[in-house]
Amino acid sequence: MDKVSSDCPYPGCFFCVMKEGNPNKRRSSIIKFFRELPSQDDDGQVLPISGLWNTAMSHPNDPEFIDLGIFECMSSLIWKGLKNRRWLSHDQNIYIPYYAAHIIGSYTMNMEEFAESAVHAGIIPPLVELLRGRLTWVEQRVAVRALGHLATYASTFPAVASHGEVLELSIQLAMSSLEIVYSHFYQYPDRRLSYHCDLLTRGMGGVEMESRKAEEWASQLQCWSLQLINCFAFKQEFLSVICKPEFLIKLPSMWGGLVNENSPAGIGLLRTICHHKLGRGPVSGLPSVIEALCSIARSSDDWQYMAVDCLLWLLKDPSTCHKVINKVTPVLVDLAEISTLGDNKKLGDMIVCVLQECIQTLGTGHSSIGSNARKQIEEVTNSKQRLKWEKKVPKEDLHIKQAATLVVKLEGNSLFSSGNIAGAALKYTEALALCPMRSKKERVVLYSNRAQCHLLLQQPLAAISDATRALCVHSPPNRHAKSLWRRAQAYDMLGLSKESLLDAILFINECSQSNDPDLSVKPNKIPDYAERMVKKQMRAAWLFREAAEKHGGVHCNSGGGEVCDREADDSEWETASESDIGNDDREEKSNEVN
Repeated sequence: MDKVSSDCPYPGCFFCVMKEGNPNKRRSSIIKFFRELPSQDDDGQVLPISGLWNTAMSHPNDPEFIDLGIFECMSSLIWKGLKNRRWLSHDQNIYIPYYAAHIIGSYTMNMEEFAESAVHAGIIPPLVELLRGRLTWVEQRVAVRALGHLATYASTFPAVASHGEVLELSIQLAMSSLEIVYSHFYQYPDRRLSYHCDLLTRGMGGVEMESRKAEEWASQLQCWSLQLINCFAFKQEFLSVICKPEFLIKLPSMWGGLVNENSPAGIGLLRTICHHKLGRGPVSGLPSVIEALCSIARSSDDWQYMAVDCLLWLLKDPSTCHKVINKVTPVLVDLAEISTLGDNKKLGDMIVCVLQECIQTLGTGHSSIGSNARKQIEEVTNSKQRLKWEKKVPKEDLHIKQAATLVVKLEGNSLFSSGNIAGAALKYTEALALCPMRSKKERVVLYSNRAQCHLLLQQPLAAISDATRALCVHSPPNRHAKSLWRRAQAYDMLGLSKESLLDAILFINECSQSNDPDLSVKPNKIPDYAERMVKKQMRAAWLFREAAEKHGGVHCNSGGGEVCDREADDSEWETASESDIGNDDREEKSNEVN
């Protein structure tokens, strides 16, 4: 290729080609550049590749380079890096396979026709080699991203699926990705590959920044693996491979951390699996998965509705209903008064209908339905009937009930203040029985007050139930600050760090927006007790915690610190939290029950 600019030291420089004013010359020069680049061994090749990467990231829907051979070029460059280690180690060529796979992923992200061109250019085989780990986890990350985009389109999914190992490799990567990144990068900062560090931070920041970005990339590696698996899960013929117990059990914990809050992650894949009858059977046979779905369904997780969908599908299926009904019923009963969740505008009504259908399908005397589940379904059915009945009752009668409710609630408050917590809980129960269903504000307070009693009585499951009911009755749903805080504490008592963390974070958000003088905080000021809770749960839910415990901790004071330090901090917080219940939190409790 002829040199375009006398000032440029590289013949055929890509950047000079891009400055060409004649469209025909520019086009022919770009075609020639893409054809010749993989066969060249000159220094400085990474510069045009990084330029193409920037272009692909900023203009992924621009068709200019697609017809000119960019996919063929990127495919050849990946193969070259895989086959020619001498070339790969020369100059800065080590970066090229990463950039090439990233470019492929960016251009196939939105446009199906681009994805079809990429498949015709033969990009899948080299991406599969990267997925196998032929280079490093950094290249695996962009390979699984690109393959995930290709698998989302009906026209290109068969080409991905034809490589049978893609699904198995993705499943293994989803399960091992965090450990891979921890052991190959995070654990030993002094052994980190320099090009990994450069890609992570772009030359900005030191060891701490590298560690933070490594957590983000590790969660992306796991989440993108799950998204690729999800494409296979829509096809029933692949469910037998996906629905292995050792994989399903791990799915609820694959949440991606806070850096990937927009990814449905493991719960999204479970939802796809439960949508199929062939998937519901294996899921229903794993108690730990059902328990995890129940916890997510009663939490502040953005994907709460996905967990609820899974539970409802399991109940609707006669072949799985009898396996899960006793565990699932208490959770769904707590959610029976929620109005909107996700796209469902009448979720509470749907829950009640499904529970009633279960009783009818299995029969009232079915041995698989426990007495507690049967009683709870009857109670929630009666509550719906009670609400209809109240519409016909004279307002005067309802006012009398409201007044009686207030009297009993005040008696409960008095018992609470005197230290008779069990007696107060009974009074709040009595008040709830009296309180009209339409008096939602009063019922929110009563449920929340009773949740606080359960906390002090060391009954976290009952506290979660009442706090969830308060949050469902509240308008808007899931926004009652004190109930969020109480449920966060209850989940903490059970060791469910993620659920506790999400409730605590939402509690802080509600405090910052509240007009309640007991809850509102100064701008950028977090209540001390909530800050301690968040820090504790962030440590407990740390993305690399399991890997760190397996591999013996971090060998420097970067990022998260050593595991033994984390555990010491946890016990320190627990001591502090006990005093919180007696001081800061008790003050907050009394504000509501008075």
